[in-house]
Amino acid sequence: MTESSIKKLASTLLDAITDKDPVVQEQVCSALCSLGEVRPVETLRTCEEYLRQHDKLAHPYRAAVLRAMERVLSSRASELDKDTASTIILLASSEMTKTKDLVWDWQQAASGVLVAVGRQFISKVMEELLRKLHPGTLPHCAVLHTLASLSVANAFGVVPFLPSVLSSLLPVLGMAKQDTVRVAFCSALQRFSEGALEYLANLDRAPDPTVRKDAFATDIFSAYDVLFHQWLQSREAKSLGQILEAAVSVGSRTLETQLDALLAALHSQICVPVESSSPLVMSNQKEVLRCFTVLACSLPDRLLAFLLPRLDTSNERTRVGTLQVVRHVINSAAAQMEDKKPFILSSMRLPLLDTNSKVKRAVVQVISAMAHHGYLEQPGGEVMIEYIVQQCALPPEQEPEKPGPSSKDPKADSVRAVSVRTLYLVSTTVDRMSHVLWPYLLQFLTPVRFTGALTPLCRSLVHLAQKRQEAGADAFLIQYDAHASLPSPYAVTARLLVVSSSPYLGDGRGVAALRLLSVLHPNIHPLLGQHWETTVPLLLGYLDEHTEETLPQEEWEEKLLMFLRDTLAIVSDNAWICQLSLELCRQLPCYDETPQEKNFLYKCIGTTLGAASSKEVVRKHLQELLETARYQEEAEREGLACCFGICAISHLEDTLAQLEDFVRSEVFRKSIGILNIFKDRSENEVEKVKSALILCYGHVAARAPQELVLAKVESDILRNICQHFNTKVGIADPALKLCLVQSVCMVSRAICSSTQAGSFHFTQKAELVAQMMEFIRAEPPDSLRTPIRKKAMLTCTYLVSVEPALDEQARADVIRGCLHSVMALLPEPEEKDGGCQKSLYLETLHALEGLLTSLLQRNMTPQGLQIMIEHLSPWIKSPRGHERARALGLSALLLRHFLEQLRVSALVPFHNLGLLVGLFSPRCADLWPATRQEAVDCVYSLLYLQLGYEGFSRDYRDDVAERLLSLKDGLVHPDPTILFHTCHSIGQIIAKRLPPDQLISLLLTMFEALGDPEKNCSRAATVMINCLLQERGGVLQEKVPEIVSVLRSKLQEAQGEHVLPAAQHSMYLLATQHCAAVVSSLLGSPLPLDSHTSMLWRALAVEPRLAAQVLGLLLEKMSRDVPFKESRAFLLGRTPDRVATLLPLSATCALFEVLSTPAAGPAVLELYPQLFVALLLRVSCTVGVQLPRNLQAQERRGASPALAARNLEPCSSAVDTLRAVLLRSGSEDVAQRMDLEGGWELLRTSAGHEEGATRLARAMAEHAGPRLPLVLKALACTHSSAYENQRVTTTAFLAELLNSNVANDLMLLDSLLESLVARQKDTCTSVRRLVLRGLANLASGCPDKVRAHGPQLLTAMIGGLDDGDSPHSPVALEAMLGLARLVHLVEAWDLRSGLLHVAIRIRPFFDSEKMEFRTASIRLFGHLNQVCHGDCEDVFLDQVVGGLAPLLLHLQDPQAAVASACRFALRMCGPNLACEDLSAAFQKHLQEGRALHFGEFLNTTCKHLMHHFPDLLGRLLTTCLFYFKSSWEDVRAAAPLFTGFLVLHAEPRQQPQVDLDQLISALQILLKDPAPEVRTRAAEALGRLVKLA
Repeated sequence: MTESSIKKLASTLLDAITDKDPVVQEQVCSALCSLGEVRPVETLRTCEEYLRQHDKLAHPYRAAVLRAMERVLSSRASELDKDTASTIILLASSEMTKTKDLVWDWQQAASGVLVAVGRQFISKVMEELLRKLHPGTLPHCAVLHTLASLSVANAFGVVPFLPSVLSSLLPVLGMAKQDTVRVAFCSALQRFSEGALEYLANLDRAPDPTVRKDAFATDIFSAYDVLFHQWLQSREAKSLGQILEAAVSVGSRTLETQLDALLAALHSQICVPVESSSPLVMSNQKEVLRCFTVLACSLPDRLLAFLLPRLDTSNERTRVGTLQVVRHVINSAAAQMEDKKPFILSSMRLPLLDTNSKVKRAVVQVISAMAHHGYLEQPGGEVMIEYIVQQCALPPEQEPEKPGPSSKDPKADSVRAVSVRTLYLVSTTVDRMSHVLWPYLLQFLTPVRFTGALTPLCRSLVHLAQKRQEAGADAFLIQYDAHASLPSPYAVTARLLVVSSSPYLGDGRGVAALRLLSVLHPNIHPLLGQHWETTVPLLLGYLDEHTEETLPQEEWEEKLLMFLRDTLAIVSDNAWICQLSLELCRQLPCYDETPQEKNFLYKCIGTTLGAASSKEVVRKHLQELLETARYQEEAEREGLACCFGICAISHLEDTLAQLEDFVRSEVFRKSIGILNIFKDRSENEVEKVKSALILCYGHVAARAPQELVLAKVESDILRNICQHFNTKVGIADPALKLCLVQSVCMVSRAICSSTQAGSFHFTQKAELVAQMMEFIRAEPPDSLRTPIRKKAMLTCTYLVSVEPALDEQARADVIRGCLHSVMALLPEPEEKDGGCQKSLYLETLHALEGLLTSLLQRNMTPQGLQIMIEHLSPWIKSPRGHERARALGLSALLLRHFLEQLRVSALVPFHNLGLLVGLFSPRCADLWPATRQEAVDCVYSLLYLQLGYEGFSRDYRDDVAERLLSLKDGLVHPDPTILFHTCHSIGQIIAKRLPPDQLISLLLTMFEALGDPEKNCSRAATVMINCLLQERGGVLQEKVPEIVSVLRSKLQEAQGEHVLPAAQHSMYLLATQHCAAVVSSLLGSPLPLDSHTSMLWRALAVEPRLAAQVLGLLLEKMSRDVPFKESRAFLLGRTPDRVATLLPLSATCALFEVLSTPAAGPAVLELYPQLFVALLLRVSCTVGVQLPRNLQAQERRGASPALAARNLEPCSSAVDTLRAVLLRSGSEDVAQRMDLEGGWELLRTSAGHEEGATRLARAMAEHAGPRLPLVLKALACTHSSAYENQRVTTTAFLAELLNSNVANDLMLLDSLLESLVARQKDTCTSVRRLVLRGLANLASGCPDKVRAHGPQLLTAMIGGLDDGDSPHSPVALEAMLGLARLVHLVEAWDLRSGLLHVAIRIRPFFDSEKMEFRTASIRLFGHLNQVCHGDCEDVFLDQVVGGLAPLLLHLQDPQAAVASACRFALRMCGPNLACEDLSAAFQKHLQEGRALHFGEFLNTTCKHLMHHFPDLLGRLLTTCLFYFKSSWEDVRAAAPLFTGFLVLHAEPRQQPQVDLDQLISALQILLKDPAPEVRTRAAEALGRLVKLA
């Protein structure tokens, strides 16, 4: 090979070095190395020239070229001349140092080149490297790395240069600051040392044996000194001094001079927060505090002078630490601090103002220490006590304290908790504090800001008071004159009584307050002792019996009010009572934030004013209450009204007069005027004032003496109420509405309670009823949020019984509105989730019951009862159980009331009995047990009402009706069997007692109940319907069509599964008497059949005789009309759409439903051949047929839940019906085989229909052979069918029968062959293809018959190869598959004449785009070779040789089937090639199931080919060039691999067969292929072309 060829190859490979794929890039390098192995100098020069000319080439690719050069040099460096070596050294040195940055792969590759060259040319390499070492400048890291590598690779060559190298490196060693540079130096010094040691260890082979170790020691030691002392750094650990040891030496003379520094150090230690609970840290804290103790005992003044100023700092840590030290000093150095108390107290001024929780806690602890050591007895001590009380009053929710690491309960460490404990301990354990705290703590009872501290205050005061009582009466009685700041007895009484109304707030302040009140009775009033000592324990015992959740608040407040009334009665002093009332009124502002307590306070005021005898005082206080009330608060409005109501018990006239005076007063007018200025809020606020006034009038009416109420109702009370309520309902304030309703309700109740109510004519009745109904309708229908509707209905109940009576429309509005307001409410809550809500619901329901009963009582007639039931009917049928339960309960209540009050004066018909019984009787099976019981009660009452209207007396007991009561026990049982048996018994009772004229209305009502959302009720309706049909069905002949129609429509609405069996039974009963009419009606059902109609069809097959009659009718209907009609194509060239006709489709669907019933089996066996053939033909002619447009629209909209799950598509429905025939006729094995093989799904689709028919025939032949003769006889008339699909289906069916020996066993072979051959010229391609398949099936079905029919079969198959003009004719494919099956069974002479023609005809299919054609042609090629048995003609042998390269390359075909076919074909070709080595290789490597190492196999094959067939090189390479352009990546990659192996095993004498330039050009193109594998193989082939030298 010339140098220009080597250069061309190398340049071609170098151009591919930039490939992005690392595998390709590595293969290019390997190819370069292959070139370098043969021609190293030319290859290296080409690489050097390439790098020099491509200066912009990226460094990863430069590194790849350099690595290839290194690999060549590692084995061929000795062949270089000096000039080439110098050129390479300069190139590598330049590449290595081209950039100062560290680019490791590039620089390492260049370094490797230098090291490889240095093994032969060390002097030149070292000379170049020494030029890179500049004095005073750090060398390049790559230079250091190269020197280090050379020291190991060529120690004998490098060591003589070490003194020069070290002399250049050591001076700059200290300049290295970066880690990478230091690493490079360290590595180099290590390698230098290793090289020197190796040199010294082998002096006998060294060029200079006089070298000694000390020649390098000085330089190496100086380098070691820099590395050890400058680069290795160490740090000294510092330890803390022992502060405790310094504290021990305090007594020295130098203490005073060092005291300030010592205190500062100790203080800083104590101010550091203790974050750890370790014993060491805690011990350190204790030792520091002990140091402060020592200093306090020896130098107290200096210590306080240091500590106290630090209390003024705002730093949290400093202040907390200082307070900790102060507390410790107070406790541990009490004697030394005695004369310092005022000074210490005054220094606490600023810490008391700190809001930080930690500081507060520390301050409380300091105050506790002060209390024990007499500090609080000093002037200013009261401030400390007040501070403690303030902290006790802190609300818990305002303490965002985080628990410490050792704290288990964060609340226990809160400021409030610490303060409460401190106050109690100081009060109970520090005796010297008793005279300080009593009675001083009393002044904290009444201020609002100390409310949170009431419980600890009361407990401490009780303890202190008891101590005083033990000391004597004089010590206990409080001298109010000497303590002007203390609250008065009235203030204490009022405060403690009011806070007791919420006894569990503030840690149980009610008990504490009552105990304190009881203890203080001598200081309240001298007459109260005996009564309070008796009564207060009873109150406390009542509290002990309850908890905060169980305490009845109203009852408790009433006990407290009774306690107050008794107290006032015992005192019986008007002046004392007036003073108490004055104090109560004064304390009203104190409870603005606690509405409940303020409400109770108002009641106390009303009670106190009621006991006052001074009318002037009463009216004055009432006036003040009206003027100062906070009307925006609901609780305050209620409390004010209660106050006026309680006061009216004793002062009715004064109370009403004061209310009117207030409305006329200037205060009221001014307040309204001022509010009107602010338009945005005036209406709301004015309504609040009016709400309070309205409520006051209501409470006055409710509490006032009954004998005085009627005279005041319309003239005073209602007049003023209506005057104030002048806002429209739509925009009225809810509070105003509720107040009006409550007030009117109280007024109405007061009227009804009066003894003179019967003669009272209430003129405002209708207006008030209308107003109440507007309020009820305005309430949300689904939730019960307020008592408005309850109060309004109670009001209407009271008003209904008052004259004059309401008109009919008003009554209907009341009933409808009230029912809707209550029935639609959500289910009442459980007690645990909402006791108040449930209580409100029950009260509202009782109010509704009372109202409806009152209204019914006003119209005790059948019409009146019917009106009430009509209003309840929608709720009785409600889908919501709680609504039904309420409605049935109300209905039973009303019916019982009507029956109890029934008075019949003349015999009249109860014409609505059927409707009412039909309404209530299905509810006997309701899901709710209570509803079932109520439903029976309703039916029971209705039957007795009927008896009553028939003239029976009220005490008459009917035996049949009385059975209903005994059946109620069966309705309690949850077992459905017992439940519906009971319903059947109830139906029998109804049937016996129902008048004949009521039967139809009852049935129609029952049919309505079939659609009931409650499943049990719907089922009960079906039970009762069948019971009625069984008892009285004979009279319903004319009503059958109507019954069927109604039953179908109602079944579509039915939700329950239990309804359908009963409906089927009903349909069966009708069909046994009127079969034709029933079938006709059901065939008219719309498609798709809903599930209920399907069930009705199945009901017609439960009796065999009826089933046979129905099947015959349906077969006749299905065959009567054409299967489809072709619609006009709107676009030219478009195939017309085929649309199914409706009658056969409906009959097919009906057939399926009938066949789905097991009882239809005998009828199916009788009609088996007709059913099978008719349905198979129906399947074939409906493939691809569309539904009518109206049905398509229904399917697009989606099937409703009531529709059957079956597909309505025409072909699918026919397939399902055919499968049903097989199942019902005992051919389950056929159906199961089709299920397992997916045959049914294939039959449904156009693409898989042939295969589906084939699998059906196979299953029939295997499992239903005896039935085939009759089936084939029925199929005979379809061979010339006008429908192409039917011909395809029957041909596929017949073709598959030849695949089984059943055709021969049943003597059907000749007729089947004759039939198939006759169809060979069919116009349909699929039919012709299936004919060939059937003929080929003879090879497996009856192989012994192939030889007799051989010429006929071969003629048909060879003719099939030339079928049509398409290059991918399916008939040709089938012919190849058939020939592969037949060639081994026919006579050899018959085959030999067409062998060459077949081989030539199938050769183009080897490279077909379709996998099936490649597989079939290659496998047939293998079979042809197998048949020749090594004895083939030369012309055929040439075809074998020509196909060898394609077969080898297609072993890499992406399709496994093609690769497998190639394996088989090559194994079969081996014997015909007359080369035992090649044949053995094929047999060894190409066995099926064995993994193929393609490269190894191809290498072996090429070796044998070039050895035995050297003249084939050019022909094989030409074939490979063709496959360089293959569309399959794997084949395209195999072609250059094949090329490379051919060249590898070729001999130089074969070179003339190769056009090298053409081959290089082709491979150069492949180097740009998008597939990395192809590029890799091309590079590998280029590397092997060096062989052709």
